[in-house]
Amino acid sequence: MASGNLGCVLVTVDGSEESMNALKWAIANVKLRPSSGSQVQDEGFFLILHVQSAPNIITGLNPGSIPFGRPGHFEVPAFAQAVEAHQRRISDAIISHAVEICTEKEVKYKTQVVVGDPKEVICDVAENQHVDLLVMGCRPFGPIKSCSPKLECSKILN
Repeated sequence: MASGNLGCVLVTVDGSEESMNALKWAIANVKLRPSSGSQVQDEGFFLILHVQSAPNIITGLNPGSIPFGRPGHFEVPAFAQAVEAHQRRISDAIISHAVEICTEKEVKYKTQVVVGDPKEVICDVAENQHVDLLVMGCRPFGPIKSCSPKLECSKILN
């Protein structure tokens, strides 16, 4: 598939079968830049990205303050902390599965978990990391229409 001179291949994973299949496809078909002797930093790698939605986006349950029959409201921080902890556990499981796949295939990889809106985070990470290729699984939500106009990613595979 690719020329063998790719430095950073961004693969997004969300825990779906499609995203893990995209990771497996990338590992099997994309040729990364080999290390050049002592220049290990120049060696190509897969950047595994999981975008964790903010708690109020994913659950739709951000109670903020809950009234207890008085004019004032009391915050319920334990609820927000529980939701955040649950999301961290989900993210850890998703990244662990991706790491297992990479380790099994003996490829160089890095992982990153970012909280935010996936369409914005993916484009920001691709731009900031100078990604050569973006690989994503395809789900019924439809393909990415566009990324940042400044993004110099050579191809987007969806």
